[in-house]
Amino acid sequence: MSDALAGLDPAPFWAHLGALTRIPRASYEEAEAVAHVEAWAAAHGHATARDAAGNLVVRVAATPGREGAPTVILQGHLDMVCERDPDSPYDPRAGRIHVVRDGDWVHAEGTTLGADNGVAIAAMLALAEDGAAPHGPLELLMTVAEEVGLNGARDLDPDLISGTLLLNLDSEEDASVTVGCAGGADVVVRFGAPRAAAEGALTRVAVSGARGGHSGGDIALGRANAIKALGRALGAAPGLRIVGFEGGTSRNAIPRDASALVLADAAQRAAIEQEAARIADAYRTTDPGVRIALAPADPAATAWSAADSTRFLDLVAAIPVGPLGMSAAFPGTVETSSSVGVAAPDGNGSIELHSLSRSANDALLDDVLGAIAGAARLAGAECEISGVYPGWRPDLDAPLLAAAIAAHTRLFGAAPAVTLTHGGLEAAIIAAKRPGMDALSFGPWIEGPHAPGERLNVPSAGRFMRLLAGLLDGLSR
Repeated sequence: MSDALAGLDPAPFWAHLGALTRIPRASYEEAEAVAHVEAWAAAHGHATARDAAGNLVVRVAATPGREGAPTVILQGHLDMVCERDPDSPYDPRAGRIHVVRDGDWVHAEGTTLGADNGVAIAAMLALAEDGAAPHGPLELLMTVAEEVGLNGARDLDPDLISGTLLLNLDSEEDASVTVGCAGGADVVVRFGAPRAAAEGALTRVAVSGARGGHSGGDIALGRANAIKALGRALGAAPGLRIVGFEGGTSRNAIPRDASALVLADAAQRAAIEQEAARIADAYRTTDPGVRIALAPADPAATAWSAADSTRFLDLVAAIPVGPLGMSAAFPGTVETSSSVGVAAPDGNGSIELHSLSRSANDALLDDVLGAIAGAARLAGAECEISGVYPGWRPDLDAPLLAAAIAAHTRLFGAAPAVTLTHGGLEAAIIAAKRPGMDALSFGPWIEGPHAPGERLNVPSAGRFMRLLAGLLDGLSR
């Protein structure tokens, strides 16, 4: 176990989480994590199975006397967002996460921690090992590729599971249970234009130091979107020519960095610098470290024309970003939003802009998708919408919710908050595949997932494990 996690309670949970920090588990690269869990299951005598998408289930028998209880599915995802500071020696994609303890919190130095959703995997293994925690039959469902569009859940073979009760362990608020989430869709806008010889001095314009964060859970915090900030800075210099434009690393993370190569004269560079100062001032509270720097770059062979460069920057400006509507049923909760998370060359001379749009009201999601498609048409770009998944509508009368409230009240002396999350949860998709399934989501307190600085609250992890064990005990009586 990492020295930072030694001595923390409950020890089995922290030991399993520490092991996961040493295993590469980027989306679509979960093979080592799967092998780790399968080896654990074999050592403890549990059967496993996988579907064609790569999702894994571990079947855990009931504790003595609880064999007749309904089967409960504990569910979380194996993959994580692998973000790192540019100068960090650590890299989650390679299984190099350096955990640091700071009072009641643990975080990773210079990278994401992977508590999203390593806490679920660690909790499942620790609970299954706990001989003092009574439970009925369990199915430990571990999905893949969650962070790239909930793809593992979307492609889940429903016959892989049989349970009628689903506990999703991918929420990030202490003393609360989640009973609904936003649906969403992925949108790729592809902009291409003829290129001509690039003449003149080339300048690199780079946005760095933005805080980033989860494009669902952190979207209401007003943080800078580096792609939008870069487009705004370049848009202040009419007539420049774009050679390249890219930024962001994950479609569901608010981009922290972006850069462009442009042909710009002295007056245009001065205009960009002036706008850069205005942008830094605009985000001085939410992103005090954001900066936009200009530097000479090596000559380029070709660039878009000034007119086509302007059309592209108009497109970037027009694509909606941020909270777009609030929930009437859950005051203070974002209902509809969108975030452009990645800008990248497609290998054929075009640039792709990847957005993730969300809404708890499926009908309102169409408004956002229509706005992006309309902006693409006006710019002469292609627009592709995919990965549409439904929202999870709350049922405040569900028996599973009543059981969770009773368990929380019994253990902690107060009922939990009942919430709707703006982030996408696999529970929405899994429950839709198994009609009649009763679902609920909860987890420990996690701040800043999807960006370096992600941290996990230590005391809340203990409460999370107590609630999980107490709820399974109550459900199996």
